[in-house]
Amino acid sequence: MAGLKDHPIAERIRLKPPGPPPVAMGIEALKALTMECGADDCGVISFDDPLMEDEAVHARRAFPGARLAVSIVCRTQRSAIRSPVRSAANNEFHKISHDVDDVARELVRRLEAMGISAMNPPMAFPMEFDHYPERGWVISHKIVAEAAGLGKRGLHRSVIHPKFGSFILLGTVLVDLDIEAPATPLDYNPCFECRLCVVACPVGAIKPDGYFDFSTCLNHNYQQFMGGFTNWVEDIADAKSAKEYRDLHPVAETVKRWQSLSYGPNYNAAYCVAVCPAGEEIMEGYLADRKGHVEKVVKPLQDKEEPLYVVRNSDAESHAARIFPHKTLRYVRTSARATTIGAFLFGITLSFQREKSKGLNATYHFVFTGEEPAEATVVINDRKLTVTQGLVGDADLRVQADSKAWLQTLDGRLSVVLALAQRKIRLKGPLRLLKAFGACFPS
Repeated sequence: MAGLKDHPIAERIRLKPPGPPPVAMGIEALKALTMECGADDCGVISFDDPLMEDEAVHARRAFPGARLAVSIVCRTQRSAIRSPVRSAANNEFHKISHDVDDVARELVRRLEAMGISAMNPPMAFPMEFDHYPERGWVISHKIVAEAAGLGKRGLHRSVIHPKFGSFILLGTVLVDLDIEAPATPLDYNPCFECRLCVVACPVGAIKPDGYFDFSTCLNHNYQQFMGGFTNWVEDIADAKSAKEYRDLHPVAETVKRWQSLSYGPNYNAAYCVAVCPAGEEIMEGYLADRKGHVEKVVKPLQDKEEPLYVVRNSDAESHAARIFPHKTLRYVRTSARATTIGAFLFGITLSFQREKSKGLNATYHFVFTGEEPAEATVVINDRKLTVTQGLVGDADLRVQADSKAWLQTLDGRLSVVLALAQRKIRLKGPLRLLKAFGACFPS
């Protein structure tokens, strides 16, 4: 076997005449190439820009040469997304998500043919879920798109394109190219706060004042995959018989899981996107007939009889039962579980239930020991929650806990009562405040 010194391939390379230098390319040429690859719109942003500081760390972990991000926009068909028939909407999401990946892959292929290194992270799935439920995505397509001037996030937290509105999917290509490409964010938000997304959301995840209940959206819309799938597997493992399993999951629920496994994850409701009238192309019809938009787009989704996936004693349960009594409540466990103390402290900012905190005004000091030592201050006041690293101010309740034991109480492997009895959790202050804290995060 030949070594590198006398290997025939290495010899051919050494004898090969020098090739042309890498093609020089400016922003406009890069954009034009991206559009040729099939994008409906695109933008370019440098990772040296301050708006990209946090994303640059993750991008360069995946592709060390990342100096630019190319944001890719592909349009979706509005009628499919708006349909109460969720198979039509999901088929469109899946098809266009593959189109985004195809555009990105073609762009990388053409750039590499020019001698320019590039890499296309997945548009969505698969993701890096080794540390789920912490960050799993390589790059935030929304942050890149906003910085590149392709839209801004609306009340529903999706990016709204100034022309195509909410009916888009996003992708990103990382490029090793030294081009000056500062951020060019829009100087206005295409969202005009009509709040149709608020009235259409079946579980009340979007609040009229702009607050977004992340966990409520996760528990319902993403029930067929991620955390909801994990809970389903555990229900199968725990069931003592087929009958006991069917009592938890009717046949239709099991078939939905099969469909998501077979054809890709199915979203239960992207109604916030479906009803959104923002964007030049959509707003024109909305302004011409606002009543017709409500009758033809909003009401069919509101009137649809369907299961709503909610956690017991949550704000979503109260909202759904009050606003949509004709829809069936399906009680589930929360989809997001903290597997680290860091995830717990971050996760409570996403799973906080404002209405369950009414009347609670308290400062909590958390001191975690053992495998994951950490200290944090959590303040719940006026239906608002803040989390600060370190112990700040005077605590109404001090919670000292072994980090492993605390995480076990969160996923039900250890009862809080037993943890207190074993002194794995110690309290300095009234026990009622711990109970009140737990009520703000039903699981």
